[in-house]
Amino acid sequence: MTLRFSVLASGSTGNAFYIGTDKENILVDAGLSGKELNRLLEEAEIDPKKLSKILVTHEHSDHIKGLGIFARKHNLPIYANANTWKAMEHSIGKISLDQKFEFKMEETKTFEDIDVSSFGVSHDAIEPMFYTFHHEGKKVAILTDTGYVSDRIKKTVEDADALIMESNHDVEMLRMGRYPWSVKRRILGDSGHVSNDDCAIALKDIIGNKTKRIYLAHLSKDNNMKELARMSVENGLKDYGFDIGRDLSIHDTDPKNPTPLYEVV
Repeated sequence: MTLRFSVLASGSTGNAFYIGTDKENILVDAGLSGKELNRLLEEAEIDPKKLSKILVTHEHSDHIKGLGIFARKHNLPIYANANTWKAMEHSIGKISLDQKFEFKMEETKTFEDIDVSSFGVSHDAIEPMFYTFHHEGKKVAILTDTGYVSDRIKKTVEDADALIMESNHDVEMLRMGRYPWSVKRRILGDSGHVSNDDCAIALKDIIGNKTKRIYLAHLSKDNNMKELARMSVENGLKDYGFDIGRDLSIHDTDPKNPTPLYEVV
């Protein structure tokens, strides 16, 4: 029974991620309209009616835009930590009590045959956290929306078979771009987003012998490009001695198109 996943959408306009087995089907975040989420799932050949639950990372709109309507339509339980629940309640509409569940930070829950562990990140939300997923010795980790990658986070996500990793911006594009300085300072700060170069620096300590696939995620619409992110990260990793293409593959994600459903073997 394999672990499979798809990055349904990733970027500053909306984020959603699917991971599942034959027994469990989990959606992480719902940062697009309900209609878009249905389309993305169907394009990835995932039946929305078979989803079992939604896990939330934090309350920013690009992660919860369609959460309420999608959960109500499909009668899905939602898991988030208590502070995130408080921060997002006014944005997602009425959720019945039997759909509201708490997932504490630094906690592990078992859903059927998947163990899910949460961990904190450094981002300007009330209590942001991301997840690692474990099934029959396989591990998949999601790490976006953080200003830096601490040693603690590296230890948490290291040696995953597949990693969805933030590569948000090119620093020079951001510095020279049209954003006001206050926004640039936020993005570049410790509670902002990881740059292409910092992504490569963090990955050198995260990639292990099991790691075969890296997905570059949460790219800025205005301050990055897929080709630039991939080139920056690949060149950085080559400088650290990694053989890209033989031992390890780098993959793009997209704000409007899901990645092909991948089975971790």
